[in-house]
Amino acid sequence: MTDWNSDLYSRFAAPRLRPAMDLLAQTGHLPDGPVVDLGCGTGVMGEALAACHPEHRLIGVDNSPAMLVKARSVPAYDKLLEEDAATWAPDVPPALIFSNAALQWLPDHASLFPHLVRLLACGGQLAVQMPLQHHAPSHWLIHEIAVDLFPNRFDAPREPVAAPETYARLLAPLGDADVWETTYIQRLPSAVEAHPVRLFTQSTFMRPYTGDMDAAEEARFLAAYDAALATAYPPEADGTVLFPFRRLFLTVRRNR
Repeated sequence: MTDWNSDLYSRFAAPRLRPAMDLLAQTGHLPDGPVVDLGCGTGVMGEALAACHPEHRLIGVDNSPAMLVKARSVPAYDKLLEEDAATWAPDVPPALIFSNAALQWLPDHASLFPHLVRLLACGGQLAVQMPLQHHAPSHWLIHEIAVDLFPNRFDAPREPVAAPETYARLLAPLGDADVWETTYIQRLPSAVEAHPVRLFTQSTFMRPYTGDMDAAEEARFLAAYDAALATAYPPEADGTVLFPFRRLFLTVRRNR
């Protein structure tokens, strides 16, 4: 799969930033240790994390060179690491592991989340936000259309994020945990070149599909997806599109 298109991803910076800020508001007093922005992307949360926890060093971790190029222009980070979140290990136990819209890309959350909690300093906090959107038309249409156009090429997608209750049960033995979800009604601006929802998903959920297509195949796929989105998410009178987006949040504070 090709690297992230950081410019396309940043096109919707405001609706992507709001859930991260809502998550940050739930981080409280921290013990000694660094704050880790796990899956930091372009570093959009760097300044906010540093301002919220100014007494802690800030470390960004991401496996995308394209994203880290932009993150390096954010002065808030004390260190940026090009590493996979699944295998990253800290030099010292973090006070906070903050992960916004990144861990849905990793499998086996039943093992991953306990592992991340065990990396924390005693009293440290894990704070995670993940899209809970895979059953919405914006996402299942991608797989449905790809399979219809190119049979036998794409496997059934895995469930990237489990039900909120699953995480509540998983985290309860690990510390003081809180799990909740929010649906954001995003108003996307009209666009001449594509359906607005396509522009939103093209830089994220769609990447594994179009990464396996040549240019002509991708053009066929995008045209079919745009047509389906026009029915699933029709434009308002002013040309904007209302795009409900469901997100899962969780925090856990390690208590031993």
